Amino acid sequence: MNLLLMGVLLALIAIAYQIGLSKSRNLAGKGNNTAKLHSRPGYYGALVALWCGIPAFLILLVWNIVEPNILRHVVLNNVPANIAATLDRAGIEVLIDRVQAIASGFGVSDQAAAYEIAAAQQLAKIETISSFAKLALVICAALAGLVMAKKRVAQQYRARNQVEKIINWSLALCSGVAILTTIGIVLSMFSEAMRFFHFVSPFDFFFGTEWNPGFSTSGNAEGSYGLVPLIWGTLMVSGIALLVAVPVGLMIAIYLAEYAPSSFRAWAKPAIEVLAGIPTIVYGVFALMVIGPFFKMLGESIGLNINATSALTAGFVMGIMIIPFVSSLSDDIITQVPRALRDGSLGLGATKSETIRQVVIPAALPGIIGAFLLAASRAIGETMIVVLAAGNSPLLHVNPLEAVSTVTITIVNQLTGDTDFASPQALVAFALGLTLFVITLGLNIVALYIVRKYREQYE
Repeated sequence: MNLLLMGVLLALIAIAYQIGLSKSRNLAGKGNNTAKLHSRPGYYGALVALWCGIPAFLILLVWNIVEPNILRHVVLNNVPANIAATLDRAGIEVLIDRVQAIASGFGVSDQAAAYEIAAAQQLAKIETISSFAKLALVICAALAGLVMAKKRVAQQYRARNQVEKIINWSLALCSGVAILTTIGIVLSMFSEAMRFFHFVSPFDFFFGTEWNPGFSTSGNAEGSYGLVPLIWGTLMVSGIALLVAVPVGLMIAIYLAEYAPSSFRAWAKPAIEVLAGIPTIVYGVFALMVIGPFFKMLGESIGLNINATSALTAGFVMGIMIIPFVSSLSDDIITQVPRALRDGSLGLGATKSETIRQVVIPAALPGIIGAFLLAASRAIGETMIVVLAAGNSPLLHVNPLEAVSTVTITIVNQLTGDTDFASPQALVAFALGLTLFVITLGLNIVALYIVRKYREQYE
């Protein structure tokens, strides 16, 4: 019903736009002389469409929010009081699900009680009435808005001002939703992390060198929860990824910006950026099945013991993944260096390579460093590649040829399986997530600070 109603509403909005557009053109007179109008005809059409759609959409939204609670009360009111009194919260939820399944026609696996069938019949009747009432109310609201807006269309009516005001409010609302969502995520992680620190000391967590959490059923923090091995593994894998991505990405950017013909650049840059659109799980499988065995075979040929799942494998594949971030950002920054600097250097007798090394790169260096830091934050937060290719060994060592564990691997491990989310074994994932959030946020802030403070302004 909701999909049908949304389709009808979109059709009415399209019709409203055409009505407003036609009336404004009629007001413009023969030859469509828009000078007689305060706003262009499209604004009048958009205003009528907005008046038609916004009230109806708000009614639909509020109805869908309120309706489940009303239907829930309908079910409970049709259950005998003596039966409802014997049910706890979980039992009530099971009963409501059974009644909704019977009312929908799917039924339940066992024999339904008589009171469940009666409640389902009443629920089905109320749902039918609610659907038709919702359809009628939304359509009436849309038509009423259409008629009211159509009457207000006049030559000197400030349609453009009204439309732009609504657009500004919509943009502000979207910005507010994004900000509130970020705040909500941070507060939820912070509150759960504080619950974890009731079980484990922050000093033991942030400075401990052993990670060996014990999965107990008593709710106590058994085992060791040292963060240092996980942070070290994260930094090791990210460092290898940057060693792969930074030189390759920077060389690609320099070639595309300074040497490549426009015909080659037109297809080469989008082709490289396709790497950024490949799902990370594909990179993880590629690392596990191709790169890891290749490194192991290569190590055997030269007398080195390289694990198929290791920091080297995960870091190398992750570096391939973030090459487009480095190359694309660096290319955009290098191409923004004014042509006058290049011409001045060449005019003084410098070669093209000398101009790139001594003029272009220094001028673009702050932005390039910012691109490197953004790529580093992307590497630190990567999950699927390290889950499949790093090996999940939370030991503190400096050998990149062996398996390691990272913060993201541990978050996945702690939140999967049959886990009590009130236990320290699960709450530690929120402390790890908060730590990772602070690290990546710090890198992003430093990158923005470098770009803004040291960026040179050219006329």
